[in-house]
Amino acid sequence: MNIQTNKIVPISEANQNFSRVARTVDKLGEVVIFKNNKPKYKLIDIEQDNEIEMTDDEKIDFVAARILRIYRKAFEELAK
Repeated sequence: MNIQTNKIVPISEANQNFSRVARTVDKLGEVVIFKNNKPKYKLIDIEQDNEIEMTDDEKIDFVAARILRIYRKAFEELAK
């Protein structure tokens, strides 16, 4: 696995500055998070990544499921 050095992020930075890491992903498409000086996790921008292709309907389903999970209690109250 070849990893560009500008895409390497230590896990401590990912933990403490996730928004900064997310902005890097927005800019570069992905980052590799190192744990104990070894690549452990890969954070990707799903819309830019070639490995994961989603149709527009799948993207809508993905976002809808996330919104439902976050606001489930509010939706249950509205349904009463």
